[in-house]
Amino acid sequence: MATERIETLPITYNYKVVRQFAIMTVVWGIVGMGIGVWIAAQLAWPALNFDLPWTSFGRLRPLHTNAVIFAFGGSALFATSYYVVQRTCQARLLSDRLAAFTFWGWQAVIVAAAITLPMGITSSKEYAELEWPIDVLLAIVWIVYAVVFFGTIIRRQVEHIYVANWFFGAFIVTVAILHIVNSAALPVSMTKSYSAYAGAVDAMVQWWYGHNAVGFFLTAGFLGMMYYFVPKQAERPVYSYRLSIVHFWALISIYIWAGPHHLHYTALPDWAQSLGMVMSLILLAPSWGGMINGIMTLSGAWDKLKDDPILRFLVVSLSFYGMSTFEGPMMAIKTVNSLSHYTDWTIGHVHSGALGWVAMISIGSLYHLIPKLFGKEQMYSVALINLHFWMSTIGTVLYIASMWVNGIMQGLMWRAYNEDGTLTYTFVESLVASHPGYVVRMIGGLIFFSGMLVMAYNVWMTTRRDVLIAIPKSETVVATV
Repeated sequence: MATERIETLPITYNYKVVRQFAIMTVVWGIVGMGIGVWIAAQLAWPALNFDLPWTSFGRLRPLHTNAVIFAFGGSALFATSYYVVQRTCQARLLSDRLAAFTFWGWQAVIVAAAITLPMGITSSKEYAELEWPIDVLLAIVWIVYAVVFFGTIIRRQVEHIYVANWFFGAFIVTVAILHIVNSAALPVSMTKSYSAYAGAVDAMVQWWYGHNAVGFFLTAGFLGMMYYFVPKQAERPVYSYRLSIVHFWALISIYIWAGPHHLHYTALPDWAQSLGMVMSLILLAPSWGGMINGIMTLSGAWDKLKDDPILRFLVVSLSFYGMSTFEGPMMAIKTVNSLSHYTDWTIGHVHSGALGWVAMISIGSLYHLIPKLFGKEQMYSVALINLHFWMSTIGTVLYIASMWVNGIMQGLMWRAYNEDGTLTYTFVESLVASHPGYVVRMIGGLIFFSGMLVMAYNVWMTTRRDVLIAIPKSETVVATV
């Protein structure tokens, strides 16, 4: 007859690769956001282009998006997913060598992007600008990442697969498919290729990729982060585990259909545009379900927000997630989109998600993680974390509010007609009217960027401190024999 006994199994986790990705998250955050401040300043004061092709807005802007999304956000996802999958599965990563390859391979992709994009070597696809040799390397790194992640889950010492790993797993699989399909191209040289698709088909494939890069890279992956670090920092169980599973299946089933809302009033067939709009509206339900689940995890622990700036980072990021996932479906409605499209309103929407959701939950998760990775009792300075929180929040609000105001003003000015049918305002007049908003946006970005410098100092001092705690080497598990 089977009996149950408690057995301590020695499990030594691979924290080296997690530490490497965590530190590079901070480094690339500073680089990517610093470039963002520069190009924001260029829109306010064009002389900052310096009349050089390498420092023009058109070349630095894709470098900024790639650095923030893939270098900063990607490194945060690698770090947290490798940490979470080991802790929740009570198993070491499948292969230390393969994990190390994903780190160095990912850094190589980022450095290659930093070299080629300012040179004007680009496929000209939004969020997929890298040319084909870099795309191939990226695909190899990502497939190895999938092997390490899912191989670790297969080796798990517990039967249950925690919900955070569901979100991480969905993000890994879907991003691989998105990248490989959208990057299909015909190379003509080492630095030039042409898309395998043409015309409206190319646009549809691109925004199937582009919006789902948002949906899976920038949403599903970071929801995996949320479902682990919010309960951990709050020291409370997830509000509703059942809701988290419903959230998962609803999100991954609906998100994939929303891409056509980027192509309203274009050559894309009207039925495809309408499908994108409808699925975007339906997407509001699972998005808010996940946001509510995360925030309600604090039930019975709201008092912790007074003294815990890390928890404030995590909870406020969920508030921005809720705001962004309400705004997105509203902007997908055709009548709203006719006002918002091509205006700075879209930029405000993107950055309420990028700064308010992605960056803030990454920062909060890293503040939770860094002391554990380096065997420290806590971060060097809680006061500096609190300062960083307020800098991030104020910077984000200034950024998105200025862009909302600019965007609505631009949309109204562009659609204003005189009685004889001529335009009331020229484009240059709308540009002049937008200038104060560009200055405020730059100030908001500068405040957010300065907060990253505060974080870098806090992390540096934390890693140098002499106060140590024992890094857990084993877990107590229940074994049936």
